[in-house]
Amino acid sequence: MSANTPDSELMDLLDRIAVQDEAALKHLYEHAASRLYGLALRVVGNKEWAEDVLQESFLGIWRTAGSYRASLSPPMAWMGLVVRSRGLDFLRRRRVQRLHLNVAWDDDESSQPASEAQGPMQLVEASEQAVVLHQCLQRLEQPQRQVVSLAYLRDLSHSELASQLQLPLGTVKTWMRRSLEQLRKCMARHV
Repeated sequence: MSANTPDSELMDLLDRIAVQDEAALKHLYEHAASRLYGLALRVVGNKEWAEDVLQESFLGIWRTAGSYRASLSPPMAWMGLVVRSRGLDFLRRRRVQRLHLNVAWDDDESSQPASEAQGPMQLVEASEQAVVLHQCLQRLEQPQRQVVSLAYLRDLSHSELASQLQLPLGTVKTWMRRSLEQLRKCMARHV
């Protein structure tokens, strides 16, 4: 397997990992770690942090491989989502740790900027929005869902998407525009 490992081989490895096959996890790591590390590095912006995020991500893949559904996204997109989520969680934890270390606790909430003050309700709303977004993504047709997933998880341009998916550039742009409009409408109904 290489950087261009076929999805079927990755899906087979994920199926084996779902039944706790350690050798499959090792193979998956050998063949996907460098690409996932690159994504982790883009998310967290620090090599050491990216290594931590990658390790946490593979632990998450080990625990949740049984929840992977090929009908919803390609395996690399799903693993990319795991890495991105772990990276964002890592950054949130670091921010909280810095706040605990650097900010003297006092009862005056006005000392924190509104952008940094995330209470329980904001976290619940963000979580609910993530669930709704996932449901809305499932309503897209598989090719359009793949285009949107690759664009955001791998940060690919329209022309990179067209090249990778071997589609005309105009088709990719149309699918992206229509898919984002569908997602906006779907999200608006649930907000």
